[in-house]
Amino acid sequence: MDGKKRKNIQLDLTVEIVQKHHQRSGELTKGIVKRILTKSSNHPHGIKVQLQSGEVGRVKNVLT
Repeated sequence: MDGKKRKNIQLDLTVEIVQKHHQRSGELTKGIVKRILTKSSNHPHGIKVQLQSGEVGRVKNVLT
């Protein structure tokens, strides 16, 4: 699913994010959504979330 639309992101959902310092390399981090930080309904680079591990980044993939 698309990580650019807020309606696709829910708490306790498993996602892959790219952290700020990994944007150039595109390295993805897998985790479970703890908080949704982006307020707008969509964002061109992905919705910003905080994972349960505490890492913050933009959602690239929503895993089912």
